[in-house]
Amino acid sequence: MCGIIAYIGNQEVVPLLIGGLKKLEYRGYDSAGVCLVIDHGLKTVKEKGKVVKLEKSLVKQKLSSTIGIAHTRWATHGEPNQINSHPHLDCSSKIAIAHNGIVENYHALKELLESEGHKIVSDTDSEIIAHLVEKFYQGDLEQAVTKALELIVGSYGLVVMHQDEEKIIAARKSSPLIIGVGDGEMFIASDVPAILKHTKQVIYLQDEEIAIINKDEYSIKNLNGQPVNKKIEEIKWSVDQIEKGGYKHFMLKEIFEQPTSIANVISGRVKDNQIKITVNFDIKKVKRIIITACGTSWHSALIGKYLIEQLTEIPVEVDYASEFRYRQPVVNKEDLLIVISQSGETADTLAALREAKLKGAKTLGIVNVVGSTITREVDSGIYLHAGPEIGVASTKAFSSQVVALLILALYIRQEKKQKLDERLLKDLDNLPQTIKETLGLDADIKKMAKEFKGVTNFLYLGRGINFPVALEGALKLKEISYIHAEGYPAAEIKHGPIALIDQEMPVVFIATKNNLSEKIISNMQEVKARDGKIIAVVNEVTEEIKKLADYTIEVPEVSNKLSPIINVIPLQLLAYHIANDKGIDVDKPKNLAKSVTVE
Repeated sequence: MCGIIAYIGNQEVVPLLIGGLKKLEYRGYDSAGVCLVIDHGLKTVKEKGKVVKLEKSLVKQKLSSTIGIAHTRWATHGEPNQINSHPHLDCSSKIAIAHNGIVENYHALKELLESEGHKIVSDTDSEIIAHLVEKFYQGDLEQAVTKALELIVGSYGLVVMHQDEEKIIAARKSSPLIIGVGDGEMFIASDVPAILKHTKQVIYLQDEEIAIINKDEYSIKNLNGQPVNKKIEEIKWSVDQIEKGGYKHFMLKEIFEQPTSIANVISGRVKDNQIKITVNFDIKKVKRIIITACGTSWHSALIGKYLIEQLTEIPVEVDYASEFRYRQPVVNKEDLLIVISQSGETADTLAALREAKLKGAKTLGIVNVVGSTITREVDSGIYLHAGPEIGVASTKAFSSQVVALLILALYIRQEKKQKLDERLLKDLDNLPQTIKETLGLDADIKKMAKEFKGVTNFLYLGRGINFPVALEGALKLKEISYIHAEGYPAAEIKHGPIALIDQEMPVVFIATKNNLSEKIISNMQEVKARDGKIIAVVNEVTEEIKKLADYTIEVPEVSNKLSPIINVIPLQLLAYHIANDKGIDVDKPKNLAKSVTVE
């Protein structure tokens, strides 16, 4: 959600800023802008729409500078337009800011500033920050920014420039920001891809830290002015990993990366029929587990509930992170809170984590991004090592989360001295190869998808551990094709959704073999009796399935506990190909953001 890139050094800044913004487009945005220091003045160029439109404006103007900040905005306060786009200036047009986050006390600060004569021109909460810095500026930008931040309630990933100072001030609270260290040049960005082409040496700012950045050096302090020693870390990703590699979209590339991403989750953690992970507390003392997450991660959490309860007999609750802290949750010291987030920066999930820690619970994070806030705040963690996920619609992170939850469940079972299922461990070891076989269905699913690009509604049905797969399949279709879709437990169709079924309503059944197979066949018969079009995901196309299903997708058979990982893949591909056939930019679905860092 929103993107920041800033630069100070010796190179021409415009190509660097535009290149960085393009690498951040996957985060979701509706406008973009840059601000440059030119001859001790500020030049701001902003456009509604895509970065390429901003790029064309800058090319026409032929601007030259070596210091600048840039931003892609996802609208929260105020509609998408040039005025509301970042960067924002103060009244004197000497100070420029770009901001990710929310200023919660925006209205009170606006009234204060306007009473002092400041003219607020946009509808955004972010512009307030530029005016606050102006209010406190007396020749020292660092001091002015620090005083401004003392008044702000909310979250921020912030960069600030003054036309007369050859430095950039950066600060963060609950919104990610990194410093890229180069040779005689420095970068600031909200995410690694923006700067990876130029440096792999980075510093992760933590909450309530402020950085003073010149082209040759930097210093970092807390908001009390005390120096903070930070180590430079090296990014392990390569530039190739964040390129499309011949695929039309990142989403398709990431679907096909799942054999590798799953192998990375398993590697070193499952060996010789033993589970090897590190947990920094006695997991045998855990009496209850709460899993909290948002969106796709919430669906993996639901699968995790089935896995953990079946394998460990520990009760598990699953909460939307956005609801967790507002329902006054009962949490105690014998509870374990598991938080799941691809980015490790999801605002609601972070808030849930902090609430549980205040109540004394043990905490564990399942996260993909190394160095993210969640990884620093949990007691223990499981990194996915899935590699960068650029597509807004999560695919490989979802399947990796499910495998991580299974490994955790097996570890708890092992620690309780209970026997591990050898067939399950064997299937887990073979899972990357089984996924490869499943991906071989792509051509058939691509043909099938052409039949559905004109429909307006879909229903996805599953039972047991595959009910969350129905939810995830429906979410993928909604996210990228803009087709209304809903996921339900199959038996629940009789309690309302069955009223919607007719010849125009495709219904996807996850009907692979398990102890509920006969029941799901019965649900298929109910849909068939009402002329619904059935797409069945099965392990074997039997005569009965042939009679009921209009379309079949035959996937390899695995242990039931692994079936969600296999079954979700054709649903990912189906959503992708329907959206692609509709001519939608799959990697940048409207109104969505990759990392949601505000409530």
